[in-house]
Amino acid sequence: MKQPRRERDERVLTAFVEVFCRAHHRTDGELCPECGELLAYARDRLAHCPLDPKPKCKDCPVHCYRPDYRARMREVMRFSGIHFVKRGRLDWLVRYFM
Repeated sequence: MKQPRRERDERVLTAFVEVFCRAHHRTDGELCPECGELLAYARDRLAHCPLDPKPKCKDCPVHCYRPDYRARMREVMRFSGIHFVKRGRLDWLVRYFM
């Protein structure tokens, strides 16, 4: 059974990738293969994180993402975070940063 924190992290992660994919790859409802692969990789990393409680990835002493995925995820987080702020969805950001 997943821990509530990891479930919440997974929901936020999914929402961020969906927003990024919809804006950059013009998809409707379904992720493009590139974003789908990134999300699957991120979920796998989240599920196998050895730290409990899991810190934010940017503050983590163990960087489990490969450098190319880490750069892509950083781009997704940067874009989607601003997207949610501009649209008044601060609840997602509060969940992400708590």
